[in-house]
Amino acid sequence: MTHSPVLSCQAAIEQRRAARSFRPDPIPEDLLREILRLGLRAPSGYNLQPWRFILLRAAANKAKLRACAFDQRQVTEVPVVLICCGDRRVNSGDYIESVIALGEQVNAMTDAFADYMRSAIPQLFEQHPCFESQEAWTNRHTMLAVAHLMIAAKSLGVDSCPMEGFVSAQVKAEFAIPAEVDVCCLLPLGYAADPMKTYGGRFEIDQVCYGERFGDPF
Repeated sequence: MTHSPVLSCQAAIEQRRAARSFRPDPIPEDLLREILRLGLRAPSGYNLQPWRFILLRAAANKAKLRACAFDQRQVTEVPVVLICCGDRRVNSGDYIESVIALGEQVNAMTDAFADYMRSAIPQLFEQHPCFESQEAWTNRHTMLAVAHLMIAAKSLGVDSCPMEGFVSAQVKAEFAIPAEVDVCCLLPLGYAADPMKTYGGRFEIDQVCYGERFGDPF
């Protein structure tokens, strides 16, 4: 089941805040699935989609995660919290073939492009010209999906709080996360309790956007 947005995309971006406290109200299953569906429409290089999300709803598991996250209350207040991960194994031959097969299923893959992917993707991860480590690459793409999830959630009336306050090794041990998978952030999803966090402001466009080269006026 799909839902008409409670907010427009522009309004969702304007009104989104990192909620610091949540009500215990559950998120309807179909609404949660729609948030996930929209979030997974995020872009990724070669359509490799390296993001992986562990959904925690059981109180005992959220309590375990809270113990790994410096006892931050949002983790156990929300009905759902996502452990957002990046999988470095997406450069394997079998995985590349699965992405090619996906493209073929939706008539978006030619034989020529499939051959190009088989050649180019291993070279990308061997030479990594635009990133220092594969973890940096997978985190980059995972955060694109996390941003999509937060905007999709807000447009449907659900609040969120991206969190990087956690001990990665503890999270991986508690939730059987493989060594090749990195924990990028935590994302509580639910309904914010009043008062909502006050907007902290943003720097002006001219302060952070440059024209033609770094430092030149926009």
